[in-house]
Amino acid sequence: ISTTALIRKYHDQKELSGMQKGELLELYIERIKVLVKTLPYIALVTKPGVTMADLGIPDDNEHKKSLENQALGTSAFLDTTVDFQRKMMPYSDKANLIAAILFYEGTLKSLHEFNELNEM
Repeated sequence: ISTTALIRKYHDQKELSGMQKGELLELYIERIKVLVKTLPYIALVTKPGVTMADLGIPDDNEHKKSLENQALGTSAFLDTTVDFQRKMMPYSDKANLIAAILFYEGTLKSLHEFNELNEM
């Protein structure tokens, strides 16, 4: 998981309601990025910065290439997705953006629960 896959702050509905749509759009995009950089890996790890060696994955050319290809694919997907979000989401209702941000944050918080279940 990328070390940039972090949420600095979680919000509540009241706080989000006081924000402008542009601020909400940035939060929305940030959460999409974190989810895309995290969810494909949760069966391996849920915390950023863990290395292949930490997981016992051989640090050979085959695995390095696979990881590199995944990073390139994720980056290309996010470039397209962020471009789409910046062009289309300004037309969304503010209430829908707030609901989506809260949903994404809830999903990210649930990863902490996943960690706890995994540590049992």
